[in-house]
Amino acid sequence: MTAEADAAGAGRFTLDTRLSGALGGRTAQAVERAFGYRTVGELLAHYPRRYALRGELTALASLPLDENVTIVAEVLEVRVREMRQRRGSILEAKISDGTGILTLTFFNQKWREQDLRPGRRGIFAGKVGDYRGARQLAHPDYELFDDAAPPAAGDAAAKRWAEAPIPIYPATGTLASWQLAKSIALLLDGLDEIDDPVPSEVRDSRSLLTQRRALEAIHRPDAEADWKAARRTLRFTEAFVLQTALLMRRAELRTHSTTARHPSAGGLLERFDDALPFSLTDDQLAVGREIADDMGEPVPMNRLVQGEVGSGKTIVALRAMLAVADSGGQSALLAPTEVLAAQHLRSIARMLGPDLATALMPTLITGQLPAAERRKALLRAAAGQSRIVVGTHALLGETVGFADLGLVVVDEQHRFGVEQREALRLKGRNPPHVLVLTATPIPRTVAMTVFGDLDVSTIRELPAGRAGIESFVVPLAERPGWRGRVWERLAEEVELGRQGFVVCPAIEPRLAEDAAPPEGEGDADDAGPGASVASVLAELTGHPRFAGKRVAPLHGRMSAEEKDRVMRAFAAGELDVLVATTVIEVGVDVPNASAMVVVDADRFGVSQLHQLRGRVGRGAVPGLCLLVTAAEPESLARQRVEAVAGTLDGFELARVDLELRREGDVLGATQSGGRSSLKLLRVARDGEVIADARERAAQVLADDPRLERHVSLAAEVRRRVDREASEFLSKG
Repeated sequence: MTAEADAAGAGRFTLDTRLSGALGGRTAQAVERAFGYRTVGELLAHYPRRYALRGELTALASLPLDENVTIVAEVLEVRVREMRQRRGSILEAKISDGTGILTLTFFNQKWREQDLRPGRRGIFAGKVGDYRGARQLAHPDYELFDDAAPPAAGDAAAKRWAEAPIPIYPATGTLASWQLAKSIALLLDGLDEIDDPVPSEVRDSRSLLTQRRALEAIHRPDAEADWKAARRTLRFTEAFVLQTALLMRRAELRTHSTTARHPSAGGLLERFDDALPFSLTDDQLAVGREIADDMGEPVPMNRLVQGEVGSGKTIVALRAMLAVADSGGQSALLAPTEVLAAQHLRSIARMLGPDLATALMPTLITGQLPAAERRKALLRAAAGQSRIVVGTHALLGETVGFADLGLVVVDEQHRFGVEQREALRLKGRNPPHVLVLTATPIPRTVAMTVFGDLDVSTIRELPAGRAGIESFVVPLAERPGWRGRVWERLAEEVELGRQGFVVCPAIEPRLAEDAAPPEGEGDADDAGPGASVASVLAELTGHPRFAGKRVAPLHGRMSAEEKDRVMRAFAAGELDVLVATTVIEVGVDVPNASAMVVVDADRFGVSQLHQLRGRVGRGAVPGLCLLVTAAEPESLARQRVEAVAGTLDGFELARVDLELRREGDVLGATQSGGRSSLKLLRVARDGEVIADARERAAQVLADDPRLERHVSLAAEVRRRVDREASEFLSKG
């Protein structure tokens, strides 16, 4: 720490004090660059990711090989050398406890030379290895003592300190764990008394610590029991504050007024229903009634409709659009890709039929429309001629206006940042009704945490007349020869007059598509050469069984016109096989498509695989899904693939997905429009905590809706909204 930081840390401050005032400008800038934190409260919520249990001090002379140890030692010397066989450097530091010498080894981390200086003492923890007969620790965790003289060896205080848990913080290459620990200690020492956001009766009934005590115990525990009690307290506090904020947002939304939308007798909706060649499922009818009831009120609807792949969410949304059109209003459908937007427009026009399509004039607005077409589309939307406008992010532009925007439908909402959804909502004269669609089933705890301010409807039933899908894992790790059989099987489907998809994780070797990588597995580009659209396309066109067959690529680097042309040709039966990336993940509806081959399936997440599989088996032709993977049998990646092959139940897969994902991956950019704002709370694990916190938050708000008697809770809600979730909570 700098003298500047020491001087700054001498004062008293609150959770809202700027770090520049508490730690000094230089340290505050380093923290903000590394983590984005600007206030004392934000840095104090940077909790340790784990704790090293020091145990008894271990003599270097008798370190056991291949065991995790923690030792107190002094740095003797440090040197950096370049590696001979490959690019990069090795930093080696020799440390000693006075009786023996041990080497610490770090690869490509020259920066550690700045703090591992000769004479520095600290605690070093890691797994003991052997290199050319000498004991070493490779990439150990360590915490260095202050530059002030440490307690003497054998001192009781030194022994207590050595046996206390060591907090290990999420760190960066420029801000190490021990530096964070020192900054946090300065904050705790200078922190004024803080009021607890959890009411005392709630805290006492659950045997929770006060917030001040919990912060102290999680950062500076004397024993394992301390940080465990602190985590339990802070986890509940996080859930309680979040649920309070969501419930307040839900109540606030209902204070706005808008235009109630009712279908008219003999109007567009009634004509549409009368012309339907099939019966709606019970679930579709029930959800339709919920939407109609919501839109019939003079307050904005905010409803999420979740449903299985192919369950008919689009027709439910279309019926809501027709009700709005009956009332003289317009609807905007926001889709995540141009392929999906164009597919939606075609699907809507087909379902409406010529007469209704002429009356409603559904219009497409995307970023790559030719200038003349775009001008016409913008004019139809602004004049109110087009009662249904379908588009991508282009709908959010300043040049796009509406005469009377009554309903916003957001398809696959997790693809959009919250600011984008808000930009569209503000285009209405009055707040429009909002309908969010997702084909990724959401477990109750996720729905409570991500969509706690929305009403949730569920469509489980699939329409009658679907032939279903059979799914199989093709395990190349054990059966490498089966790859050839995959292409034979695909060719057999095509020769029956059917069509197929082949999905690859990349466009070209080591150039990943913009789809999310599988949870917890890193980016697809880092996983080795793997399959790509280019390589598989070459493989298929050179395969004798595909001679004369019509195979085409589809991916995100093609122009909108190219993508639309390919999809139209495939839908018309003019192409036999599409070799694509995940641009076909949602919304593509070709009933004649029977085969789905996912190459390197282990590089996709559970929900992605389920979505991809849903592109086949959508009509009377039975679907076949082959999940090709070279992942080892016991790996997490293989478990994902086998889980998808094992069931068609998206709700069961959502549960499995939560269990397989690593903690912290459930709420990421794909859900809230930014990185996860959760600290200790995990929806995959803490369902009971979330439900309990929501119930208690509802009780508090029922008695005190504006939190006038719960000032500290109101402050923490505001702090959270301002700091982490303002977009999500105020614009969702």
